[in-house]
Amino acid sequence: MSDIVVAKRYARALFEVAQERNIVSQVEEELKSVVSAIRDNADLQKFLNHPSIGASVKTDLLKQIFEGKVAEPVWNTLRILIDRGREAIIQALVTDYEKIANEALGQATATVYTPTALSDAQLADIAAHFSKITGKTIRTSVVIEPSLLGGIQVRIGDRLYDGSLAGRLNRLAKSLNQAQAL
Repeated sequence: MSDIVVAKRYARALFEVAQERNIVSQVEEELKSVVSAIRDNADLQKFLNHPSIGASVKTDLLKQIFEGKVAEPVWNTLRILIDRGREAIIQALVTDYEKIANEALGQATATVYTPTALSDAQLADIAAHFSKITGKTIRTSVVIEPSLLGGIQVRIGDRLYDGSLAGRLNRLAKSLNQAQAL
C-alpha cells in the first residue's frame, strides 16, 4: 500500500479520536510542532530514518522528547508509526490531518505570498475577502517573497489567486500577444 494512502488512513483515525475528545485544533498544532522539531534537527531526522536502529530505541528517544508535551492521541500515533516502521509518513500525516480537520470544521488555510510584511489588519482583510469567496473560515500564514515586487498571491489548497504585479504583467502580455495574433 502506498505511503499516501497509509498517511490518509492514520490521519483519518487520529482525527476521529481527536474529534471525540474535542481536541481537533490542539492535535493539529501539536502535530505541526512535532514535525517542526524533527525537521529542524538534522541529527534527529537521521536517527529516525536510520534502518539499523530498532523501533524500541527510536520510541524511547521520542518518549523522552514528546511524552507529556503532546496529547495522548498524538503520542500514541507517533509510537505506532515508529513501531510499524512508518517514520517517513509523519509529514504526510500532518498534511492530511490538516486537510481533514479543515474540511470538517469549515476552515481553509491561505498562504499569502507578499514582498513585504503585512499588518494584522491587512491579513484580517485578506482573510475576510477570501472567506466570502470560499465560504469557509480562513486562517492565514504569510510568506515573504521579495521577487513578487508588488501585490500578493494567495494559495488556498490547490488554487492560486494571483494579484501580484508580475502576474498582472504576465496576463497583460498574454492578452497583447493574443490580440497581435488576430
